[in-house]
Amino acid sequence: MAEPGAVLRTYLLLVWTWTRAAAQYPVSLVLLGLATAVVGALDLAGIALLYANAPRIAGFTVAEVVFLYGTATTSFGLADLALGTTERLGRHIREGSLDAMLVRPVSPLVQIATEDFSPRRLGKLVPALGALALSLPALEVSWTPGRVAMVPAMIVTGAVLFGGLWVLTAAVQFVLIDVHAATKSVTYGGAFLTQYPMTVFARDFVRGVTFVIPLAFVNWQPTLYVLDRPDPLGLPAALRFAAPVAAAAVCAAAALAWRTGLRHYRSTGS
Repeated sequence: MAEPGAVLRTYLLLVWTWTRAAAQYPVSLVLLGLATAVVGALDLAGIALLYANAPRIAGFTVAEVVFLYGTATTSFGLADLALGTTERLGRHIREGSLDAMLVRPVSPLVQIATEDFSPRRLGKLVPALGALALSLPALEVSWTPGRVAMVPAMIVTGAVLFGGLWVLTAAVQFVLIDVHAATKSVTYGGAFLTQYPMTVFARDFVRGVTFVIPLAFVNWQPTLYVLDRPDPLGLPAALRFAAPVAAAAVCAAAALAWRTGLRHYRSTGS
């Protein structure tokens, strides 16, 4: 098994190679990046429309929901940038191109994760970071050192959690090849629902995204700590600090699923 440092260096080398290729067409790169930022900002525009005639929704102010949007979208954007193309695994299995990846001296996960890497995907982070810049000063929060530290911590752990979900849902395609669209309900769907307070969803649904697919730990539980809000489900306050545990559990499940899938993979013969 390759050392983590060597894997990271290979990953960065492939990212740089794809970035140099994309930079050969600078005008196209800039325009695509701007288009990505504009599309990403549509969700933020939707939040603004919701609050056009209501000061609070589900007990949350517009600044608080924009904060949720900013943290969730930043985490998702970082994970998508790093591992989003792993969702192409099913296509590689169907076309037989995964066989070629397996004989190369580079992890197939690294090869798929860096495939067609383009800096234009950084455009997703523009509205997210803008939302954070607008919402943080507007929050009615007593900024203790713990709350200040929680903001970058939840973004990092959220990105790790989303990254684990990307790999986990990709590994499902070793068994169910044509589930690409279904897996998006976990990744892209998860990104969408974490933009809003969990109080807008049914209690059983919130339990599901807390204890089954732990999307509540992307930013909801940490945000309850930052805003000093009680948990609507009456869950222990310690869960507000459990995001690293949830992220580690998802990553462990993703690593196990990926390795199991590779171990049992049989060539298509093409």
